[in-house]
Amino acid sequence: MEAPSLYSLIADGQYRAISLGRDKWKSLIGADASLQLNCNKEGFNSQGYPRNSKARIGIIGNEQSNCGSTDSRIGFGTGGNPGKSITCGNVASYGPDNGNRYIKAMGYIMVQ
Repeated sequence: MEAPSLYSLIADGQYRAISLGRDKWKSLIGADASLQLNCNKEGFNSQGYPRNSKARIGIIGNEQSNCGSTDSRIGFGTGGNPGKSITCGNVASYGPDNGNRYIKAMGYIMVQ
């Protein structure tokens, strides 16, 4: 994806899809990473319902067959329930593929 700046990709809050796949996102965390099996909405400003899991840059998941009440995420600039204090890392609950997780991480985003 090309853009004049990272800011231009995230500032307006609009969702912008990318397609790295679940495994690439999970590899950022390692063997302990966990996501719910459905939704898999990845990219910039990934979000379901406003109070649920969201990621400024990342992927969100859900146990239901929609992207509404998402309860799992991996990424940067994350928030929402559950684990709303974790802003970078992996949060997963309600039937994720590798157990419940509340993993705080420190991440770097390098822009060229």
